Amino acid sequence: MLAIKNMIINKKKVVFHTLGCKLNFAETSTISRSFPEDRFERVPANSKADIYIINTCSVTDAADKKCRQAIKRFISHSPGAFIAVVGCYAQLKPQEISSIPGVDLVLGTNEKFSISDWLTDPAKRQEAEVHSSDISSSDSYNPSYSMGDRTRSFLKVQDGCDYGCSYCTIPLARGRSRNPEISSVIDEAVKIAERGIKEIVITGVNIGDFGKSTGDSFVELIRELINIKGIERYRLSSIEPNLLTDELIELIVNNEKILPHFHIPLQSGSNKILGLMRRRYTRELFYERVKAVKWKLPLAGIGADVIVGFPGETASDFEDTYSFLENLPLSYLHVFSFSERPDTVAEKLPGKVSPDTKERRSKNLIALSEKKSQEFFRLNIGRITSVLFERTKSEGLISGLTPNYIRVAHPWQSGLAGKIKKVALNSISSNGSISVEIIS
Repeated sequence: MLAIKNMIINKKKVVFHTLGCKLNFAETSTISRSFPEDRFERVPANSKADIYIINTCSVTDAADKKCRQAIKRFISHSPGAFIAVVGCYAQLKPQEISSIPGVDLVLGTNEKFSISDWLTDPAKRQEAEVHSSDISSSDSYNPSYSMGDRTRSFLKVQDGCDYGCSYCTIPLARGRSRNPEISSVIDEAVKIAERGIKEIVITGVNIGDFGKSTGDSFVELIRELINIKGIERYRLSSIEPNLLTDELIELIVNNEKILPHFHIPLQSGSNKILGLMRRRYTRELFYERVKAVKWKLPLAGIGADVIVGFPGETASDFEDTYSFLENLPLSYLHVFSFSERPDTVAEKLPGKVSPDTKERRSKNLIALSEKKSQEFFRLNIGRITSVLFERTKSEGLISGLTPNYIRVAHPWQSGLAGKIKKVALNSISSNGSISVEIIS
């Protein structure tokens, strides 16, 4: 009995904190499962811990800033704790991170998956250890999926990117596009199903590129995934417009397991700016893809990423973007102000846009997004649909998402968490969701 008690006392408490995309969440969850349970105890982020693992993002300057703030917050919260920083920011700027007083370990993109091996002695270091190999020297693929944190699971099916957009550091942080065999993804999805999770979000850097390194295709992968028993819903995280094929749309139309929700990066509604960004499509192709979805799935939820203030974006170019988006049947926008990233082509482009102009343009598009969301909500009022309720409680409500990505709310009932229920969409609430009545 005393030996067991000592084992519990000697367990190191660990916080895992994730910044950035769904892919990062999947990878953090996988990393956390590599920590032996007889040596480590996972605790919430607001707890005092012995070890903090911070999985970082570096997609924008604002993302870098959030990472630094998180690192310093944890150091301040537990000054004697072991601080490990991993992921994209650690890959791109390891020396910047290691110079922060209190950081003990910095691991790049490939090294982060073996982090538990570096923690045989998690004692504070005199100076930070840095292990970040050249990303081009490795084409390894680390399978990942999230488990335990959320109602749904994020399943990684692809990593890296070959597109070379002029503003993006993802290829520098994550390397070339690569994916596992379909059978490997199926094995991961079966593990998720065995845990009783009903929805999988398919994620990666460029999921539509799946199959490039194995001779398969994304459609072939989806056809296999929908045969797995226990998983009732699949949601696509984001797909490039040039990879949103008619075959994929048709597959979604004909299978209720694949949810009618599309997040399609646009970035600009100006062909001139798209060219400067080195995107692989025109606004005409984007328009045609959105129309192709709406023709087959009139109530599909469609969101888009947009960057404002890209070098060379004139007032006229922005007006082109605004009017283009205004006339598209989108349900929401994710708006970003352009952020210069080191070692990218865009960093050296002329025609810099002032911060004030970026902020004004961003606010205009955010207002347009709100208008689009309200219009989409109104189209759906009165419908009968299904909702996967989540395991969180806020202001006495439980919320969830419809297949077409509308957030709904219902008075809290603990028994609803993790369940898919048929509901009637009643009215738009002041908190930005739709109130529902449960039918069955």
